Amino acid sequence: MTRTIAIVGAGLGGLMLARVLHVHGIASIVYEGEASPTARNQGGMLDIHDDSGQIALKAARLHEAFVQLIHSGGQASRVLDKTGAVLLDQPDDGTGGRPEVRRGELRRLLLEALPAGTVQWGRKLASVAALGDGRHALTFIDGSTASADLLVGADGAWSKVRPLLSQAKPEYVGTTFIETYLSDADVRHPASAEAVGGGAFFAMAPGQGIFAHREPDGVLHTYVALRKPMAWVSEIEAAEPAAALRLVASEFEGWAPALTALITDGETDPVLRPIHALPPDSRWPRVPGVTLIGDAAHLMAPAGDGANLAMVDGAELGEAIAAHPDNLEAALSAYESGMFTRSAAAAVGSVEVLDACLGEDAPHSLLRFFAQARHTD
Repeated sequence: MTRTIAIVGAGLGGLMLARVLHVHGIASIVYEGEASPTARNQGGMLDIHDDSGQIALKAARLHEAFVQLIHSGGQASRVLDKTGAVLLDQPDDGTGGRPEVRRGELRRLLLEALPAGTVQWGRKLASVAALGDGRHALTFIDGSTASADLLVGADGAWSKVRPLLSQAKPEYVGTTFIETYLSDADVRHPASAEAVGGGAFFAMAPGQGIFAHREPDGVLHTYVALRKPMAWVSEIEAAEPAAALRLVASEFEGWAPALTALITDGETDPVLRPIHALPPDSRWPRVPGVTLIGDAAHLMAPAGDGANLAMVDGAELGEAIAAHPDNLEAALSAYESGMFTRSAAAAVGSVEVLDACLGEDAPHSLLRFFAQARHTD
């Protein structure tokens, strides 16, 4: 019996699910609200873990192609205090345990591994309704409609599919990231480039931090982190870009100029990203014909796990469907059981990472966190 599988959202999780289903000879349709694959910048670097994201890529039979995308040297990391003193300088060990790749290139890899027409662009979901017997009707903002025997919400933090399963809503965690970029940094911003080093960079103090990645082609991608109320966020969002950068930089008075230049010399308009999360124990009873993957299922503070979890969700759900081709409910139950356990542990870990970065003993708390992680590995 042919069943219609609809995936809402063409992020890494949704595309991974579609790819793993395709590997097993199962068709699906991915509905994406964006107009095209290039409609917006797909973000910066991702570290893809060998015990999660890379396992998903192997299930998708894309690991060898993924290896070709790795940014050499990107696993290096360093920690500084606000004076610019280097507290930890860890080179890329070359093990491939958590190599860095550009999110956009990883997404392109998944897209190109799908049959033409799998992703339908410009199909932004407006509403969804249950039809009975596990089937659902989808209505898009352009007035078009579709139906599905299995509906998978891969539509991120503000999922339109989630309310079918859960009343949980994302809540602001009290921390906001502000994104800035410097280009041709080794030539145009040598002091900042030297401070950041070759991979991931963390400079922090209690309640505030400047995090950055060195991307290919001399780009420094910075995330300024501040523990601030939403009223402050609204004030910054209302300011014109240059004034917003000055207001953000004023929070870092007394920091080394090479560090604050990552803010003040920003060459693009700052992008504010208030961090939201679902409760760490979010779960739902089995509802016929629908489930969630990625941030739609378990939104949490960024700690290096989000993309990996989304891809594992997609791969495991795809494999569960392939293992139970005539019993979707058994497939969904098997997938959700593992996902709930995995995501709850990751959510607790994400809080620990954020506290290590911005807590009362930062940056020393982060040094302890890294030391413990190395010991555990």
